[in-house]
Amino acid sequence: MYPKLKILVFFFFISHLSFSQEGIPVYSDYLSDNYYLIHPSMAGAANCAKFRLTGRKQWFDQSDAPELQTLSLNGRVGEKAGAGVILFNDKNGYHSQKGIKLTYAYHLMFSRDEIDLNQLSFGISAGFIQSQLDETEFLLSGSFDPIINGTIVQKDAYFNADFGTSYNFLDFYAHATVKNAIETRRNIYTEYESDNLRKYLLSTGYVFGNSEKILWEPSILFQMVERTKEKSIDINLKAYKNMDFGRLWAGISYRRSFDGAQYIFGSSIASQKLQYITPIVGVNINKFMFAYTYSQLSGAVKFDNGGYHQLTLGIDLFCKPVKYDCNCPAIN
Repeated sequence: MYPKLKILVFFFFISHLSFSQEGIPVYSDYLSDNYYLIHPSMAGAANCAKFRLTGRKQWFDQSDAPELQTLSLNGRVGEKAGAGVILFNDKNGYHSQKGIKLTYAYHLMFSRDEIDLNQLSFGISAGFIQSQLDETEFLLSGSFDPIINGTIVQKDAYFNADFGTSYNFLDFYAHATVKNAIETRRNIYTEYESDNLRKYLLSTGYVFGNSEKILWEPSILFQMVERTKEKSIDINLKAYKNMDFGRLWAGISYRRSFDGAQYIFGSSIASQKLQYITPIVGVNINKFMFAYTYSQLSGAVKFDNGGYHQLTLGIDLFCKPVKYDCNCPAIN
């Protein structure tokens, strides 16, 4: 592959993986019993308040590689309301962002009694985000560029909001969320930056099987960026096994974009779409949860052979004494 074309394809993948995702990037950490991280309507939807801490690191052998840390807590407030908070720190090379999101959710129960799950939820998250661009190493010694200061770290803060709805009915669930719903400008990238950062998420899944043996949970997540029309889909499968000490679970996720980039392969031009495979393993012991996620890019064009590692630690708090009569791990 010609070097210049390879660099262009590399930046195409980087834009899909991290940079184009303002706010909290949508990775596969939602599969670590953390749907609240991407869907505000899930705040307080479960039987327990959920505390989750995640850390993600890409390409350990590369300097300034993307990394993300999140801390979230959500739970029921009163009979029909839920609330939550998310803190996050996201870094990708010279660009970084920090933020906080506060969430309010309202849950409508259509069940005849408290053990039947038939719940429609609405949620809104208000977020305050600070973006930062470090220009101190942009220019070589003695060089000059009129649009780069070269000696400062640019910062700008802005407000945005996410809206979403969820429906949980026994072993079935569906979610729809609009992220970054308000048009806003950060004034860091000047005329190259769009005011429209909206992203649409749709996900659904179903749990089936024997709770005494193995439960299976297939699910999908579709996402689209409004401004650029970038689209991708996650196809997921998780399995749960109840043990004497708690619950063991594992899964695999396959993400593929609908958009591709061309590159030269030998004497011809080929096209490649972003795709990576993510296996995940986890365990629940009493009120504690631990999960490990590993993502690996596939295809002919890759920056290196390293993967993306993520750890999730969780604690379930203030659980209700009565659980719903369903196979619904995210709610029970």
